[in-house]
Amino acid sequence: MLVVNIHEAKTNLSSLLAKVENTGTEVLICRAGKPIANLVPHQCKDRLKPHPIMSKIGIDYDPTEVLAEDEWPEEVI
Repeated sequence: MLVVNIHEAKTNLSSLLAKVENTGTEVLICRAGKPIANLVPHQCKDRLKPHPIMSKIGIDYDPTEVLAEDEWPEEVI
């Protein structure tokens, strides 16, 4: 991981982006020695792969089924 200060990051942003893109190097940007941002390679997510938590949710009814008359909420005036 490469560590740079804000001034160096602003001055060399194009070369830092090229390094991240070509080599996958992560860059830590600091202000006064305190970390404030990470510059990391972009990772495309597979939109067809279900989320691990969401895939565990099951619906035990048909959400498109029409409600019966007694299932409608009462009207509040």
